[in-house]
Amino acid sequence: MSDEVVDSNPYSRLMALQRMGIVHDYERIRSMTVAVVGMGGVGSVAAEMLTRCGLGRLLMYDYDKVELANMNRLFFRPEQAGMTKTDAAAQTLAGINPDVALESFTSNITTLEGFDAFKASLCDSEGAPRVDLVLSCVDNYEARMTINQVCLELGQAWMESGVSEDAVSGHIQVIIPGVTACFACVPPLVVASGIDERTLKREGVCAASLPTTMGIVAGLLVQNALKHLLCFGQVTRYLGYSSLKDFFPTMDIRPNPGCANTLCGRRQTEAAAREASPEARAAAAAAAAAAEAAAAAEAEAPVHDDNSWGIEVVADQAEPSGSGGESNIGARARGKPGAPPEGLQYSMPAGVTAEELRAQAVEDSESNIEDLMSQLDALNKP
Repeated sequence: MSDEVVDSNPYSRLMALQRMGIVHDYERIRSMTVAVVGMGGVGSVAAEMLTRCGLGRLLMYDYDKVELANMNRLFFRPEQAGMTKTDAAAQTLAGINPDVALESFTSNITTLEGFDAFKASLCDSEGAPRVDLVLSCVDNYEARMTINQVCLELGQAWMESGVSEDAVSGHIQVIIPGVTACFACVPPLVVASGIDERTLKREGVCAASLPTTMGIVAGLLVQNALKHLLCFGQVTRYLGYSSLKDFFPTMDIRPNPGCANTLCGRRQTEAAAREASPEARAAAAAAAAAAEAAAAAEAEAPVHDDNSWGIEVVADQAEPSGSGGESNIGARARGKPGAPPEGLQYSMPAGVTAEELRAQAVEDSESNIEDLMSQLDALNKP
């Protein structure tokens, strides 16, 4: 990944983040793998953003096909209708950035076979997780609970996203097993009630869809993912979006000790043990000390090391008052005598004596401005 600033380098503007000090080592993204589950209005746009950012490997999951009804969204094109969404996405993304390794999986992860295949695809040949982050962009709770279970079993961090049925709001949420609430810790009412959400759908009625809302949610999701992967900025645990009032609520959802998923409880116990270990405490103390030292150094450092003009900034100081508490600057503005500012002094023009100046001075007059204007008009008359 070159940082050479030339028109033919697709990564020059990305590497500028490193030159500007925003990201310490942007090239690390080439060694990272992200899985995007659900290639709909949010997932397809998120996949494109990650591809353009130069991700190393991208895994894509969906079981549906592209339809003309999807054309109100971003990414897919009419000529791709009938193709599986994963194959259509791989076709488009390969043309955008051939450097990204693409893997597409056309399967329903909510079935027993799909669950096992999904979990296996996230692991290497030895059974260890091979992805750095999973992005959930699905449109139903059953798939979200499936992703939640797989990530709990693997100890895999993931981010959940969603757009409301009226297409005017959405959210993103970071889920780290044992550290934050899992999807079952604070379940939606449909999940908590045990209702089969498929029974809620009515024939001939579909959810609304706006490419603007989905594009915004996808952008927030990928921005948060990049901050998590490349360790810069603040990773928001939960961020909502309401387009009607441009409202962006944030919160930190803690894990529920009474979570119905027993595996989540075990992950919470493991996370608490790690946090209480001497190594973790020492690392936290060292990080806090380093942050404090960096803040102190930044506060003491000059804004500009190079000051070739010798400019200094000093605090404002009131000049001694000439009379009645008025400053010398104010007095001079009103025609009153006063001492010059510090560093300046009155002096006679070179070669001119005080007597000559007094002889050339204009004598005091009782005339007002109207008299002077009349005299000026008289001079201008032929």
